[in-house]
Amino acid sequence: MLLKLLSTLLIMGITVAAGPVYSAEYIGASKCKACHMQQYKAWEKTTMAKSFENLKPGVKAAEKKKAGIDPDKDYTADAKCLKCHTTGYGKPGGFKSFAETPEMINVQCEGCHGPGADFRKIMKENKEFKLSDAQAAGLTVPNEKANNCMECHGGDSPFSEKVDLKYKFDLKDRLKKTHEHFPLKYKH
Repeated sequence: MLLKLLSTLLIMGITVAAGPVYSAEYIGASKCKACHMQQYKAWEKTTMAKSFENLKPGVKAAEKKKAGIDPDKDYTADAKCLKCHTTGYGKPGGFKSFAETPEMINVQCEGCHGPGADFRKIMKENKEFKLSDAQAAGLTVPNEKANNCMECHGGDSPFSEKVDLKYKFDLKDRLKKTHEHFPLKYKH
């Protein structure tokens, strides 16, 4: 019992020593667009902004057949699909179901940049914040090293290089298509 208590305290001490613990709560693109309207408008034109639609029966039927999945099935409640076609599926503040959290459908800002509650606080409280401050609070800036895109564009997806040898995910091209980075409302 004493050994278990000491182990727990040691782990807690390491966690505390490592820095602040953030809540990692999803907030939705409607909150992001307050400061990032140009990026939001560019994102609205992407396939990510409409990704939930692809889960409906009959949508993208040819692509579904090619991937070996039933084109007439409703995938809007399928956990294997929701993790990549919604934002924050099963996580605090994230998508639960269409009935409960319709505002979290599609792949929104936080799908690539991480849950926004904590770094949004930093941005709102300090208009002269450093990008590193937001990153310390969980902001992800996708790049060659921090490429969380492959969680959905690779792996278990039926729409990946494993299934379609012609499919190649190009991070640089995707970032350009997703949104050009216009000047932001506040300095970083």
